[in-house]
Amino acid sequence: MAKPRNKVVDALQYLAVRLLAVLVYAMPLRKAYEAAAWVGDMIHRFDKRHRDRAIRHLKLSFPDWSEARCDEVATPRILKPTTWLKYIHTANAAENVRLMVERPTPLIYVVAHFGNWEVLGYSIAMLGFRNFAIARRMDNPHLNEFVLGVRERSGQVIIDKKGATEAVGPLLDQKAMVCFIADQDAGRKGMFVDFFGRKASTYKSIALLAMQYQCPVIVTYAKRVGETFGFEAGVQRVIHPAEWADKDDPTRWITQEYTRELENVIRDCPEQYLWTHRRWKHRPKGEVEPADGIA
Repeated sequence: MAKPRNKVVDALQYLAVRLLAVLVYAMPLRKAYEAAAWVGDMIHRFDKRHRDRAIRHLKLSFPDWSEARCDEVATPRILKPTTWLKYIHTANAAENVRLMVERPTPLIYVVAHFGNWEVLGYSIAMLGFRNFAIARRMDNPHLNEFVLGVRERSGQVIIDKKGATEAVGPLLDQKAMVCFIADQDAGRKGMFVDFFGRKASTYKSIALLAMQYQCPVIVTYAKRVGETFGFEAGVQRVIHPAEWADKDDPTRWITQEYTRELENVIRDCPEQYLWTHRRWKHRPKGEVEPADGIA
């Protein structure tokens, strides 16, 4: 059972975040980026647990990298309807745009904790295409309401991760566009597929939904470009139903394919991946977990 939350602490956290947001909004973009870089450096310096986890993940994923390179990459580092095109440009998106316009089937999008994944749903909504994203509610209800308002400002709709199974089916029946963050640990009962040379527990639901609705799985990304506020929103690959039609185990094939494409996105700019999150938390049956508990 979850511990009861302290309402005073929740309110103070919310107030601190809102004051910080006001300060950031008032800054020129370059100054805001410089401030964010400084905060990232401080977190990296003093948050030993997450720093060690990020460096361990990097060493295992890039065994030929030096200690200095791992440490450098592990350091964590204003969109409006009238201005967003100044900051976002697209790549390899022609087929995706055609699918969004024609909509012969529902569309399933998958992204990783890479670059600024929040930009993707926002930019698609700015084009006039309503889309739905699965996300976990924040524990602090005040912060959750604030962040939800930011996420849904452009027309994107956020679906709570709890209860998403029941909500997604009717949306796909209506040929909706649904986005999943697809690089999260799925627990001991997840499907273990290769990710950076190691088995990673991955949710089967994306593949099962794609098979049920015979719709493509679109691997997307939004990476930061330049030294200020700029992004490339692109499509890494569109996986069509015809590709898995003759596979012996289509669920595993789809899951491995989109996971491999997400890995390819990350390998292109590894410094933009969230290496601190516990992607390899659970291990396949019979595999010993790390003795230091960092996974």
